[in-house]
Amino acid sequence: MQTRASQHSPPDASPTGPRAWFPHARADFSASIVVFLVAVPLSLGIAVASGAPILAGLIAAVVGAVVAGLLGGSPLQVSGPAAGLTVIVAELVARFGWEVTCLITAGAGLLQIVFGMTRLARFAQAIPPAVVHGMLAGIGVTIALAQLNVVFGGRSQTAALDSLAALPGSIANVSWPTLLVGAIVIAIMLTWPRLPGKLTLVPGALVAVVVATVVALAFPDVTRVELGGSLLDAVALPMLPESDWAGVLGGMLTVALIASVESLLSAVAVERMRPGTRTDADRELLGQGAANTVSGLVGGLPVTGVIVRSSANVTAGAQTRASAVLHGVWIAVFAIVLIGVIEMVPMAGLAGLLVVVGSQLVKPSDIRTARTHGELPIYLATLLGVVALNLLEGVLIGLALAAVMLVWRAVRSRPRLEGPDGGPKELVVEGSLSFLAVPRLSRELNAIPAGTNVTVRLVTDYLDHAAYDHLQAWQARHRATGATVEVIEPVDAASRAEGAGGVRYATWSQWQAGHELGGHPEGPLLAGLAAYHERTAEEIRPTMSELASGQSPSAMMISCADSRVMPHMITHSGPGDVFTVQNVGNLASCQGTSAAVEYASTVLKVPLIAVCGHSGCGAMTGLRSGAAGQDGELGTWLLEARSVLRAWERGHPVGHVAAARGFSEVDQLAMVNVAMQLEMLRAKDTGAELMGLFYDIASARVLVLDGDTQRFVAPRTEGLDTVGMLARIAAGHGHAGDRVPG
Repeated sequence: MQTRASQHSPPDASPTGPRAWFPHARADFSASIVVFLVAVPLSLGIAVASGAPILAGLIAAVVGAVVAGLLGGSPLQVSGPAAGLTVIVAELVARFGWEVTCLITAGAGLLQIVFGMTRLARFAQAIPPAVVHGMLAGIGVTIALAQLNVVFGGRSQTAALDSLAALPGSIANVSWPTLLVGAIVIAIMLTWPRLPGKLTLVPGALVAVVVATVVALAFPDVTRVELGGSLLDAVALPMLPESDWAGVLGGMLTVALIASVESLLSAVAVERMRPGTRTDADRELLGQGAANTVSGLVGGLPVTGVIVRSSANVTAGAQTRASAVLHGVWIAVFAIVLIGVIEMVPMAGLAGLLVVVGSQLVKPSDIRTARTHGELPIYLATLLGVVALNLLEGVLIGLALAAVMLVWRAVRSRPRLEGPDGGPKELVVEGSLSFLAVPRLSRELNAIPAGTNVTVRLVTDYLDHAAYDHLQAWQARHRATGATVEVIEPVDAASRAEGAGGVRYATWSQWQAGHELGGHPEGPLLAGLAAYHERTAEEIRPTMSELASGQSPSAMMISCADSRVMPHMITHSGPGDVFTVQNVGNLASCQGTSAAVEYASTVLKVPLIAVCGHSGCGAMTGLRSGAAGQDGELGTWLLEARSVLRAWERGHPVGHVAAARGFSEVDQLAMVNVAMQLEMLRAKDTGAELMGLFYDIASARVLVLDGDTQRFVAPRTEGLDTVGMLARIAAGHGHAGDRVPG
């Protein structure tokens, strides 16, 4: 007997011929052209900043594109020479020479292959983001200072302090034609993103370098790129060092670690730009290691995953790794056939390009994030260490400070004694209360006179057994003096001491159960407010004070107005992370939600908009039973969703798959509703990525809509960071067979 789902099965539309082998050929081809146009000027500029032969940048671009593109674990990531390694490469070239640096690059690649084979990728995720962002900012400052000298007509320096010291001399002896060319590039790079969208389809870096090249034709004395031959002529074998093997091995480890971290960070960023993209981190290290080994053996710069090219690849609509590989082919053809074109490019143009690229590595959003999480000192220490010393020492300083701050937070408690002389006292303890904080706690407790009534208020995020025992012993002694002692804490101390300390605060229902609510309707809500002010408000006050001046959420969520659907809980997000709108049936087309979407996309600039349906939805139940158009506001409201009902009845693919997996008809309709709301948002062209979610209440699991298979699947949960669940579940799909009962 044929089921309802099979009656509406979509026809077999599998492509045949060339499209069966290359279903995304058109999208990948056009994206590869865009990435090629971005990569060429950047590769040349990075080679210049690294003190390497200029064609080494193009060799690395070709090798990174083809080798890492074919073997890597992030299908949409584009690899090549990266600004993040310019400082360390420049130091290696100055110390060992170019041929030995190529050996170091090849050795670093072999180490990365070892990292991938031993599954060490997960440990790279343990490096504090403040250290990574501070490192990149320090690299950016170093690049910008060095290339500013070139823009003014001087010489670039390896160290940032040397560049800063040389800058007054470069300004005093400025070459005005060189400054004009460099300033034109900087101006175009800064203004290009603000131009209308159709113009910005052409990469700003390409436009800037082309304009600078044309302007430089009027100034024959302006220094230009010197290649010394074609790409094939630049292929060179590495050379063994005559001495200082310890320095060479240290350089290999440094390049391997930094290239690995930068590649994995870039892969994570690609996952967030294209929800549903999955990265195999260990395979990515294998691919990057193979690319660096080959690049070093043929005379190229070190290779990493590059976020600038990767973001261009995603934005241009790439669907598979073919785009990254093809862009490397175009670079090879360009560098072999069109040498004369490259040699027309003025060095000042590349310097201006690098000034902007370096400056963009210092991101205000990273500074705000570090400040919000109390890690601004780590960010600044890493940045200053990279600028004043070198990259490796700067990173070590940042890691050391992060460890010190971790220990400080673990042992820090802030007990303060309040109350009038001779009267009752209140001891407020904030922070973490561990055995290391017992001496300070004991000092405050012993300062309370015998016989004085005391309230001990624990506003703590951690209370260990030793501190609990000490507090209990003091409580017994103080009560023996005839005083009363009341201890107010987030959860019951006895249950915490017995090992139930995983719960941080009592739930709302637990709070209500322990308080007299007086039988008034407002009682539960007032009790909850009291619990908030007593146990939560003080803790989140620093975060809220930071947000008082404005919001910058990382996503928007449109969910159903249902008491069981809690957007911030299911996305594991905090204040300011997710801009939420809830309405009956999570409809995106109604006027109020449309206004919120416009505000989120144009004012808040959210990169992601998610629509979240749920099981047992009352709106979908009413829609299916014919409530749309009936008397009352609810019937009028549901008129907005009639197209959803028609789509489901006609056999929408999402409903078809949901039916085959055993979901009820109401839940099928809810899933189709999510897909239809996404289509409506897509028609609005918000500029944000879109994501569909379905919350199964009975199992408390969230499923993600896979646009390719038209099914909701369980997201992966291993290896996640702490940025917020919307970004996390966007990182990958679960297995197609995963099922949550309807």
